Amino acid sequence: MTLTASDGVRSEERATRQRQARALGDPTRFAIFCFVLDASEPVRIAVLTDHFGLNHNAIRQHVAKLVDAGLLEEGLAPRDGPGRPALQYRVSPEVAAAWEADSPYRQLALLLVEVARGDGSPAEVGAAAGRRIAVSGDDQEPLARLTEEMARRGFQPRAVPRARGIDVVLDNCPFEAAAAAAPEIVCTLHRGLAEGMLEVLGNEYMVESLVARAPTRAGCRIRVRPAADRTSTP
Repeated sequence: MTLTASDGVRSEERATRQRQARALGDPTRFAIFCFVLDASEPVRIAVLTDHFGLNHNAIRQHVAKLVDAGLLEEGLAPRDGPGRPALQYRVSPEVAAAWEADSPYRQLALLLVEVARGDGSPAEVGAAAGRRIAVSGDDQEPLARLTEEMARRGFQPRAVPRARGIDVVLDNCPFEAAAAAAPEIVCTLHRGLAEGMLEVLGNEYMVESLVARAPTRAGCRIRVRPAADRTSTP
């Protein structure tokens, strides 16, 4: 098979996302990244040390990993006295766009931090997130609301009817690198999210299973059936 230039770009993007996912897997490091992301101006190490109550070396180690992952940019602060100017850090505009507050990447990172912190299993953390997202009494049809949420997260879903339910087919995996590295976490989080949403949206439907595919090819299926029909094996 002949590789094209676009294949090389996509491979590089996957590698970058994987480095970023690893860097943000530590709860403290993720908090540091979010602090810099939300700051109105570049942030110095001393500011991070004061805010997080950690020693200088610990902060520098976390920041170095964020820089290595391409999440932070290092620069020199304006000189404000004798001696070498201090280092300061910011998030590049390109990275900020991908990790803004409502971006799928930042939301996934938050869920991964919950798992790393021991707040629950991937299934439990995903279900709790789904319950937070869905609104009880929402007048939108549950499967339409689920499909809408998966579309917002970049999965490019489509509903495919079957004899005993619906398959929500995910034609794109926006978290390709993370899902390839840890499908037992990333995929289970999203199955849990679907389960939690359907629970809040009236318990009319339930997730029967998640049929996973290779992230590079996508096409995973969330198999949903009426909750009244409980004869199938989840």
